[in-house]
Amino acid sequence: MLAKRIIPCLDVKNGRTVKGVNFLSLRDAGDAAELAAYYSDHGADELVFLDITATVEKRGTMEALVRKVAARISIPFTVGGGIRGENDVERMLSSGADKISINSSAVRNPLLVDSLARRFGSQCVVIALDARSNSAFASGYEVVVDGGRTPTGLDALSWAREAASRGAGEILLTSMDKDGTKDGFAVDLTRIISSNIDIPVIASGGAGKMDDFRLVFDTGMADAALAASVFHFHEIDIPELKDYLRQCGIAVR
Repeated sequence: MLAKRIIPCLDVKNGRTVKGVNFLSLRDAGDAAELAAYYSDHGADELVFLDITATVEKRGTMEALVRKVAARISIPFTVGGGIRGENDVERMLSSGADKISINSSAVRNPLLVDSLARRFGSQCVVIALDARSNSAFASGYEVVVDGGRTPTGLDALSWAREAASRGAGEILLTSMDKDGTKDGFAVDLTRIISSNIDIPVIASGGAGKMDDFRLVFDTGMADAALAASVFHFHEIDIPELKDYLRQCGIAVR
């Protein structure tokens, strides 16, 4: 069994790291480059940087800030937000990203997943899948885009399967219902996706205590777990979290 990964996330708006609840009520969480350097030095396995308003503002990702963050870290680095095509990916990779995360652009043009996987390799392509509970869908969850603003009519599991078949290397799965609530990951959602595709799934949304990570790894079958505010505000520190998970019999890096 592969060791589980712990991944802090920097949600960035106007150059600052922010965090909200259910994608709303954002509050400042600090300087992105400073936080990135701290995580790189304190046990994070990877780092995700999401420019959360780039898509709705119809602009590219903040390239200068990506370069600044990349210069401060020595761990794998995924960048998302406003990536619409191969040129955007080239810019992010040349700015220091190791992987790119696409969401709205992939849903609106699924062929983009194929072209990016062919050109840059599946290991570079992360599909960010934001899901909201909706009993009208077979899996019980609907895909939403534009930072949670737009429902798509797509079933979350169907889209995850399609993305994997088109060459995505990983799914970054965020529960909109759980985001920022700190009452635990969406274990059922994570298990539904993880058990039905053959690429890694990163669980995101709802981390509040260390045992939430154990549950999403054990019961949710996640390959990695991502969190933001509990790390940013030192409610949980990654070295202690990893010690706890090892004590629970979970292999971590």
